[in-house]
Amino acid sequence: MKLSTILKWVTGGCEALLAIPFIGGLFVVGSGWNALLFMFVAHLITLIFAVRDNRTYAGSVLGMITSALAWIPVLGWILHSVTAIFLLIDAGRATSLDKKA
Repeated sequence: MKLSTILKWVTGGCEALLAIPFIGGLFVVGSGWNALLFMFVAHLITLIFAVRDNRTYAGSVLGMITSALAWIPVLGWILHSVTAIFLLIDAGRATSLDKKA
């Protein structure tokens, strides 16, 4: 399995955790919004490896946008949810491609 695929699973899972109402928000606020900075960097690293592996990277770009805008309460929840779904579907597709190769 390619590193970009593994990173998509990890970042998608983290986004799903941040999308849990109230709990995700409390985690972000409790970390002093450092969780959003961490996720931005994680999505950037995933983007770099996805480009290197010649894989789709739209989920990582969406994740970076989410990290930049997620400080807005309801919008953050929606964006984390959409990004998690997008990344996890992409990771599943990448996993099937990796198994075929």
